[in-house]
Amino acid sequence: MTTLIPFQGPDYENLLTDLKDRIRQARVKTALAVNRELVVLYWQIGQDILQRQTAQGWGSKVVNRIAKDLRREFPDMKGFSPRNLHYMRAFAEAYPDSSVLQQVVANLPWGHNVRLMEAVKDPEERLWYARQAIAHGWSRNVLLTHVDSQLYGQQRDAVVDNFEHTLPAAQSDLAHDLIKDAYTFDFLTISPDLQERDVQKALVDHIRDFLLELGVGFAFVGSHYHLEVGDQDFYVDLLFYHLRLRCFVVIDLKMGDFQPEFSGKMNFYVSAIDDRLRHADDNPTIGLILCRGKNKAIAEYALRDLQKPIGISTHRLAKELPDPLKPELPSVERLEQELTTVDLDLPAPPDVPAES
Repeated sequence: MTTLIPFQGPDYENLLTDLKDRIRQARVKTALAVNRELVVLYWQIGQDILQRQTAQGWGSKVVNRIAKDLRREFPDMKGFSPRNLHYMRAFAEAYPDSSVLQQVVANLPWGHNVRLMEAVKDPEERLWYARQAIAHGWSRNVLLTHVDSQLYGQQRDAVVDNFEHTLPAAQSDLAHDLIKDAYTFDFLTISPDLQERDVQKALVDHIRDFLLELGVGFAFVGSHYHLEVGDQDFYVDLLFYHLRLRCFVVIDLKMGDFQPEFSGKMNFYVSAIDDRLRHADDNPTIGLILCRGKNKAIAEYALRDLQKPIGISTHRLAKELPDPLKPELPSVERLEQELTTVDLDLPAPPDVPAES
C-alpha cells in the first residue's frame, strides 16, 4: 500500500516561497520590458509629429486628426488621446538624443516622464531626477516630492567628493549620482545622542532597510571589518561592494560634524582595502564618510589633494524630518504595481502647448 506524503512542512513552504519570488521577479521584468517598448514607441510617434510639423508646417490640428485616426484603427488602446499625443511630441522635443532615451528615460514609466516634463524645465536637472528615480525606485509621488523640495539644488550644492579627479569619467559620474547628500535612518528606533558603535549595530540589525536607503546595487560585506596593518588592528565601520560600480565601498559613521582628520583616516582605509581585497578587475575602492553635519568649505579643503575617491554625506534620524519628506522605499509589490499601472490616457492636466 502506497503512503501519501502530505504537501506540507518546511520543504514545501520553501518551494512555494521560491516559486512566488520567481513569479514576482518575472512579472516585474515583463512589466519593465513592456514599459520600455511603450515609452520608445511614444518617443518615435512624438518625433514623427515634430519632424512633420517642422518640415511641412503642419499646425497643432494635425494632432487631433492623428488621434482620431489612430483610435479608429486601435480602439482597444488608450494611449492615443490628443492630450497624450501632445505629450509625446513634447517628450521627443525634450529628449532629442536617442541614446538618452535608450539609456535613461525609457526605463521610467510614462506617467513619471510626463510629470517630470511638466515639473522640471531645465534639461540637465530633469535628466538628473530621471536617473535618481531609476536608481532608487521612486514612485511618482516620491519623485514629485523630491522635485517640490528642490532636491536637485540641495544635492548639487551640498554633495562634497573628489570623484572627478580620482576616478575615470564614467565611474565618476555614476558614483556621484549614486551617493546621496543625506541618508535617513527612519527605520531605527534610537536616540540621536548614541555613539557611533550603537548606531552601527542598529544599522546592521536592520541591514535590509539600510541597503534600501543606500540605494540599488549595494551588497553587504561586513561590519566592524578587521584590517591588520603594521601589526596593528583597525576596524572599518561598514564595508559594502557595489555591483554597478564594481568596487568596494567603505563607510565610516560619525555622530558629530565632519572634521578634517576624518578624511585622512578614510584615505587610510581605502588604501588598505585596495591593497588587501581589491581584485584586478575591480574599480578603485570608494570611501563614504557619513556625518551628522558638514561645513562645505572645510570638507572641500579636506578632500582637495587626496588621491583616493572619497565622498562626504550626512545622515538624519526620522524625528528630524517632516512626514512628507520621509523617503518612501518601494517594495517589490509596489514596484510591480507602479510599472503595470501605466497612465496611457492622462487625466486633468492641460495640454502641452503645441506650435500653431
